[in-house]
Amino acid sequence: MAKKHAEEATTEKAEEEVSEQIEEIEESGEEMPEDKLPFPRATIVNMLRKHLSSGKQIKGQVKDEMNVWLGKMVERIAKKMNQHPYAYVDGGMLRDAIEPYETVQDIEKEKERIIKQLEAVKAACDVLINEVDRKFRQ
Repeated sequence: MAKKHAEEATTEKAEEEVSEQIEEIEESGEEMPEDKLPFPRATIVNMLRKHLSSGKQIKGQVKDEMNVWLGKMVERIAKKMNQHPYAYVDGGMLRDAIEPYETVQDIEKEKERIIKQLEAVKAACDVLINEVDRKFRQ
């Protein structure tokens, strides 16, 4: 029980530090020193460039906040994998740890599907309303 409270306190402290780092980035408007970032800045920039249209500029704030956010994600996933009582970490543990983040994409697709269905129902209702108006106004 005490171990769980210590882990929660450590997690809260780490999240506060990340929040402070992001606030510091936003307030300063300048790039953070690379030694304060969890990953090399170039790695993050190269990955962003792969998926952004050519010619788009990436502001320093985006580079740094993305870097800090990815570091936070690695910490969360590592903590989830660390909850297993084994002396090793395997692919199953990784898949288990990243599942909530993967299902977010599925939920987003499901949301889009539901919205399309609701729009189709709305369009059908509009047609029915127009028919009723036409029949009873004559």
